[in-house]
Amino acid sequence: MSTSESTYHHGSLRDALIAAGMTALEGFSGLDLSLRELARTVGVSPTAVYRHFPNKDALLAALAREGLEMLGAAQRKGYDGAGGGAAGFVETGRAYVRFALAHPALFRLVFAHGEPVPDKSDPASELLHDATVELTGSDGPEAQRLALQAWSLGHGIAMLMLDKRIPADDALIDRLICSGSFLELGNGAQAAS
Repeated sequence: MSTSESTYHHGSLRDALIAAGMTALEGFSGLDLSLRELARTVGVSPTAVYRHFPNKDALLAALAREGLEMLGAAQRKGYDGAGGGAAGFVETGRAYVRFALAHPALFRLVFAHGEPVPDKSDPASELLHDATVELTGSDGPEAQRLALQAWSLGHGIAMLMLDKRIPADDALIDRLICSGSFLELGNGAQAAS
């Protein structure tokens, strides 16, 4: 059995490269990822990587998409765990910040190489859309405004904590992202709480 066969199953090299990339992201900024190093980690030649990813940007985009899926799953878990509604909406914000702190390089990569504007094609954006529609009672401009403001608040807190401008503290996350801060963003959403 060759090195490559023992590292990944036939036909799943793309998945093996993404998994190796995700593991590598845990150790550094993410921009340092090397296709050659990932090939070595997975046990294939560097040219094999180019069959799945024509360049580094293509790999980074795939890793960003995977990160967005993970973020959406973390937010969904928080939303469902709180029972949905206003409490669930608040938990999606807390989960967002906690995900950023747990996976800083991946989080930064998601927004450096992901889609420019959330469009409901990923679980995180879909959940935010659905939760704001539930809170506002419509799918109109009010829900869109609340979604953008809530995302901005959560993203701002995450970045401030990642950049060590404010302490990365669970209690602070809970105080900053509470029903008052999130739901006051949407004037009509308060009635839902």
